[in-house]
Amino acid sequence: MKILIVDDEALARDRLRRLLAELPETEVVGEAATGREALEQVQALEPDLVLLDIRMPEMDGLEAARHLAALPAPPAVIFTTAYGEHALEAFEACALGYLLKPVRADRLATALANARRLTRAQAGQLEGEAPRSRTHILVRERGNLRLIPVADIRYFRADHKYVAVGTSAGETLIEASLKSLEEEFRERFVRVHRNALVARGCLQALEKNAEGQLCVPVAGTGVRLEVSRRHAGEIRQLLRERS
Repeated sequence: MKILIVDDEALARDRLRRLLAELPETEVVGEAATGREALEQVQALEPDLVLLDIRMPEMDGLEAARHLAALPAPPAVIFTTAYGEHALEAFEACALGYLLKPVRADRLATALANARRLTRAQAGQLEGEAPRSRTHILVRERGNLRLIPVADIRYFRADHKYVAVGTSAGETLIEASLKSLEEEFRERFVRVHRNALVARGCLQALEKNAEGQLCVPVAGTGVRLEVSRRHAGEIRQLLRERS
């Protein structure tokens, strides 16, 4: 079993590596100190299992696990943490196990035995719904993974079976539904049309284009998105509240 160790503390990673060295049929293929590094290492190393800390800088383990679960062939995930209050969120994020620090050798061995009973594909099929909104959107481009901070996203626009993610640098396509994105990020984005969501802070004005249709210019993009009659009232109200 190929294992990736993810923890922001070097001492914790060293301890896990020592424990794993005593267990049969295990191979530590790499280490990472953040959730973002974990995603990069999973793509490069294709581990069968990730031992994943929860409280880490930049991206915590819970969000990293949800991104991992969305991969075509996700690794199994076992959380290792000093905090017991995250257990429910961990299993909602499709974790196969939850070990409290300091991790005991016998409990680690039991968790690995349970993980071996599931293939990587089966692990990805476990159902779970993220309990809170993500801070990043995971994008696959030409076989590579890229993380876009949600704070940098100016709009989401439906594009056939994909959704275009708009930032100041341009657009990137993801496989998602606009409805699910609206539900997850409703505090940050507002629907302006059946095919578009705009970041509330990027709404500049309500205008008419050359065809007489209502639209909003999206700050920092040069993009103008159509506003439907159904949503025009809400957009006017938001703009009045900001003026």
